[in-house]
Amino acid sequence: MLPFPTGMIPATTGKIPEPASTGAECPRPPETLPAWALEEAKPWWNLDDFSLLVRAEQACGRTLELKRVPLTDNLWGLHVARGDRARIYVNSLLPPFWQRFSFYHELYHLLFHPRGEAFWALTATPLSSFEYQADLFAWACLLPEWQETL
Repeated sequence: MLPFPTGMIPATTGKIPEPASTGAECPRPPETLPAWALEEAKPWWNLDDFSLLVRAEQACGRTLELKRVPLTDNLWGLHVARGDRARIYVNSLLPPFWQRFSFYHELYHLLFHPRGEAFWALTATPLSSFEYQADLFAWACLLPEWQETL
């Protein structure tokens, strides 16, 4: 694990909004980010929505669609992939920051856990570790948004 890049600290001035419109708990920013998460996230920094989808399609090799729909409080997002198409659903009731967090979390699963939950549930690796990896990737992708210069 590496500390945050020099000159950057976690935002403490309310930059990370609480998802007030849902009863969901927000994940807290990690104290450190692993080097792999920072390296994987750098190409995703500061992209507009269109560029983000283009890069995601190139990375996963599928036509990707993003759908913002109201979901239950305990479901921030999910992804579905079949053949050469994939769709990421994001809870539209969340504030924009958390919608992006959910998108990056699901994108990580799409890119790095392509066999899906049913396959990984049969392995010796706990599912919580896959969720933790996806959260670290999401935080690393959003680093420019939730960091402040000293």
